[in-house]
Amino acid sequence: MDDITLIRTNSDHANFRELVTLLDKDLAIRDGEEHAFYAQFNKVDAIKEVVVAFCNNSPVGCGAIKPFSDTAAEVKRMFVHPQSRKKGIAIKILTELENWAAELGFSECVLETGKKQPEAIALYQKVGYHITPNYGQYIGIDNSVCMLKALVKS
Repeated sequence: MDDITLIRTNSDHANFRELVTLLDKDLAIRDGEEHAFYAQFNKVDAIKEVVVAFCNNSPVGCGAIKPFSDTAAEVKRMFVHPQSRKKGIAIKILTELENWAAELGFSECVLETGKKQPEAIALYQKVGYHITPNYGQYIGIDNSVCMLKALVKS
């Protein structure tokens, strides 16, 4: 089994920025003409809560949270390198982000993904997220799928 290590950092972390570049390239292909609309909401400057996953000391995945409301953190920039997928890394990253959100006092996590990312939707549903009406800038955007999960207090 590969050794997976998670670190908590921020958006200045070089490996996070490298992974986000790969994510954006993937999303540009999937979203096509709609990519510019989504890209404006995915800036990574000054995100304070970032998780980077390493497999055998190589960066393989990332995710972030940022405050969405007084009670909710928004999950952003989830990505696992294609060669490292289907190994449970995304769930590890997401669990760490949810734990961090709970530590910060949030009672739920929200996120937006796209209909063109069916594997992401399936992953989020597998770990307890459910589809909600689109929020904020995603209201009325047909390709957007917004989701929510209540966090368990420990």
